Amino acid sequence: MSEITAITPQIKDKRRCNVYVDGRFYCGLTLEAAIKNRLKVGQTVDGAFLSAIQLESEKSTALDKALTHISATRKTEREIRKYLADKGYLPAVCDYVVEKMLGYGFIDDGAYAREYTEAAAKKKGRRLIRAELKQKGISDEEIGEATEEIEGEEETAKRLLEKYLRGKALDRGNLQKGFRYLIGKGFEYETARRAIAALGEVEDE
Repeated sequence: MSEITAITPQIKDKRRCNVYVDGRFYCGLTLEAAIKNRLKVGQTVDGAFLSAIQLESEKSTALDKALTHISATRKTEREIRKYLADKGYLPAVCDYVVEKMLGYGFIDDGAYAREYTEAAAKKKGRRLIRAELKQKGISDEEIGEATEEIEGEEETAKRLLEKYLRGKALDRGNLQKGFRYLIGKGFEYETARRAIAALGEVEDE
């Protein structure tokens, strides 16, 4: 068992409080829920008890916050979970919200991956796009399906290289910088090499 060591009002929302257990922030709760369940400093509690309180009292509020969070742009499941955790919601509440949003179709990592890939492929290579999707919590299978659809990657590499080298001499030094630029943008070695070769003759330094 652990001990509640502090209950403090939240700065941005006076209707909510932060609950600290064993000296560390544990979760956020409405003041109403804290009072209703008679939480007090020095009380011994376990995680399941606080999780149940939060789930019962705040699941609707958490869902509303998550829906507002995705109103501007689509988010992945991992991003939604992180957003709620950062707000002080416990795993049980996060699970509830994610389950509801999956059911409503508001979370769809496959669709997110396809949309992200379509936009990113105009300025990045497949390798970087895959890494970024992985970081956002997209599964390997969904990443593979989304990035398989990338077309014209070599033409994109050539266009970006030409823009990068615009106004610069096509000497060996600048071409090496251009090559590294494409690698940094996530293009494969061979794709970058062919983009360099497509520029034609290289001027002597």
